[in-house]
Amino acid sequence: MEGTVVAVVVVAAFVLLVLKSGMRVVNQVERGVVFRWGKAQPAFRQPGITFLIPFADRMRKVNVQVVTMPVPTQEGITKDNVSVKVDAVVYFRVTDPVRAAIEVQDYHFAVGQVAQSSLRSIIGKSDLDDLLSDRERLHEGLALMIDSPAAGWGIHIDRVEIKDVQLPESLKRSMSRQAEAERERRARVITADGEFQAAQQLANASRIMSDTPEAMQLRLLQTVVEVAAEKNSTLVMPFPVELLRYFDRAAQHIGADLNAKSVPAQQAQQAQQAQEAQEAQEAQEAQQAQESVPAQQPQQSADQP
Repeated sequence: MEGTVVAVVVVAAFVLLVLKSGMRVVNQVERGVVFRWGKAQPAFRQPGITFLIPFADRMRKVNVQVVTMPVPTQEGITKDNVSVKVDAVVYFRVTDPVRAAIEVQDYHFAVGQVAQSSLRSIIGKSDLDDLLSDRERLHEGLALMIDSPAAGWGIHIDRVEIKDVQLPESLKRSMSRQAEAERERRARVITADGEFQAAQQLANASRIMSDTPEAMQLRLLQTVVEVAAEKNSTLVMPFPVELLRYFDRAAQHIGADLNAKSVPAQQAQQAQQAQEAQEAQEAQEAQQAQESVPAQQPQQSADQP
């Protein structure tokens, strides 16, 4: 009886040891790929406790989290013959643990090499302006180039981004001068436009003030008030131009009235002078006639005897 109990205990202990050796725990972020007698099983193990056949099964755990892989700086020549250095970052994750375990030896290293070659290729196919301004399109093209071989390894490329573009110092100085010249051109255009608009407004204001002379005087008084606000300045009041214009108009009106009054007097004086000249001419003719009469009488008396 005691031997039977001992045998049962030994068998139970052996079964427990076998079960313990075949029991595995798969974490939430992992998937288990089972190799039975060296052959991969088509179904992978889910997170939790799983059991393997002792001495026959071997399990390899594959992480299915998103992996962030920086791509080393790659130097290349762009399509417009500019030497640049570009680095990027790749985000990928495993979607098929079985293929990631058996199709490629080290999928991390494989994805990194594909990312480097794809980055150099995209540099050679793009212009410098595209690398600096149109990065979204380059990100899409780079992700597609890396995802093409990675899809066969059970890996999905979530995202690829270009981190930095390093330019030569000479090119940086040239671009800086170009940007400065462009900003100066825009500043001059804006200044000229402002002066043009100001000239238009001044022309409109001058037309309005010419129609209402009082506006010019009010504007002068407003300017005087603004200048007089400063206590440390000397104010010189100019002579109002409108006052001069008033005197000018008054002088013109007075001259016109004097001319209108002097016209009848001048006409009467001219008539009197003409009459006096006519009377003098008539008196002179009468005198000449009287002088000619005595000269004719002695001649007639000499002819009679």
